[in-house]
Amino acid sequence: MPRPHISMRKIRELLRLCLGEGRSIRQAAASLEMPFTTVSDHLRRAKAARLSWPLPDGLDDDDLEAMLFPTRPSASLKRPMPDWKKVHVELRHPHVTLMLLWIEYREAHPDGYAYSQFCALYRRWRRGVDLVMRQEHKAGEKLFVDFPGARIPIYDERTGEVLFEAELFVAVLGASSYLYAEAVRSQELLHWVTAHVHTFEALGGVPEICVCDNLRSGVTRPHRYEPDVNATYAEMAAHYNVTIIPARSYKPRDKAKAEGGVLLAERFIIAALRNARFTSLSGLSAEITRLVRFINERPFKKIDGSRKSLFESLDRPALRPLPGTRYEFATFRRAKVGIDYHLEVRADRHFYSVPHALVGEKVDLRLSASSIEVFFRHRRVASHARAYRPGFTTDPAHMPDAHRRHGEWTPSRIVSFAEKTGPATAKLVAEVMAQRRHPEQGFRSCLGIVRLAAHYGRERLEKAATRALALHSYSYRSVESILKNGLDQQELPTEEAEQRSLPLHDNVRGADYYR
Repeated sequence: MPRPHISMRKIRELLRLCLGEGRSIRQAAASLEMPFTTVSDHLRRAKAARLSWPLPDGLDDDDLEAMLFPTRPSASLKRPMPDWKKVHVELRHPHVTLMLLWIEYREAHPDGYAYSQFCALYRRWRRGVDLVMRQEHKAGEKLFVDFPGARIPIYDERTGEVLFEAELFVAVLGASSYLYAEAVRSQELLHWVTAHVHTFEALGGVPEICVCDNLRSGVTRPHRYEPDVNATYAEMAAHYNVTIIPARSYKPRDKAKAEGGVLLAERFIIAALRNARFTSLSGLSAEITRLVRFINERPFKKIDGSRKSLFESLDRPALRPLPGTRYEFATFRRAKVGIDYHLEVRADRHFYSVPHALVGEKVDLRLSASSIEVFFRHRRVASHARAYRPGFTTDPAHMPDAHRRHGEWTPSRIVSFAEKTGPATAKLVAEVMAQRRHPEQGFRSCLGIVRLAAHYGRERLEKAATRALALHSYSYRSVESILKNGLDQQELPTEEAEQRSLPLHDNVRGADYYR
């Protein structure tokens, strides 16, 4: 029986009053402000220990406590002790609780501990386990991802200069602490999303939740309660049916597993490779794979097994299956449909058509390596194979009917609009449209040419148009170049002058040679 929380000084005073001064139990209780039953119990224990006042010399507090409260063999010590390591691992399985494990324990040991003692003993055992292992995560539930701050340089094999510093992507499963790491070129969106795809494929399945930090590649607008996830990252998550939960800013407990995995990576990967020199990302990745295998197969100190064995028994069976196809990386952006019902992808200098009814509307573009998709109010309205060259891709179904061209803009109106600048400008825009397979494909260039008058003036634009017609150069870029370089201020060369300007020597074969 544990003793009440009463100081030994009060117990000595109690014994003095009752055994030495002959005070009654009630008087001693009133003097010491102690319960009557407590004073009575202490006197009973003193009698059982054959104590009298004054106490023997040299009797310190520990000896006195041992005489009043002798330890007795507890019947509970004979009860079978549960295997707490097994209990700790079993709790990580979905829907497994202490109550269920206690019921199974009592079925095997009917004389075992009661439920309250079972829980108290487990919590006491758990306090002695490493912090990382005390995290409670369900199997297959969470994957924590992050980048360490340190980078690994990649050197030029010929010059020895640093080409770039590779980032280390780290992912850790919650239940088993199983680690995945790979070297990527940077933290850019392409490498961030691709590393997730590689992680899922290496694990052979997909977790329910992915907890990430608030880096720009994953979260476009951090917020405590409603962060905005990058559109590409969100699409990747939807493809693999995984939920993205960004960690709250300045809340390290939200991503404690990731922090632990980053610490492991810094100690056993980055630090281990500090003296190595790599000339390629593939060579670095091979070494990282070897070190990650060592980390996962390294035995735990406080519980049985390793990260790999726990992964095989806990996380792998609980992971969701991979989809039938790998996610194809794509980026998203907003765009406004031009008057020619085309959208420009500036990286390719190429224009793609959309239904003509969307002229002037804002749409969403999904750009992948192989295709261009256009969405209006979350509905796909156009799709094209991506063309990595200047030009136009026009779907005939997107073109307006003959009686209803695309609203108010027509080729004749474009020419009339250009005539306000001058006849040469009007003729030039007519030629621009005539050079296109469909006149509408030249609308954007024509309007651009006419609008150059706002910057350079109508007189200079008219001269530049005259020069472009003479050179048979029917494009906006040509007119803009003439104006930028002041060529509109120079006289046009005659045909004879152009012929005389050609060098006369044996290397020039002449037109007769090719007849």
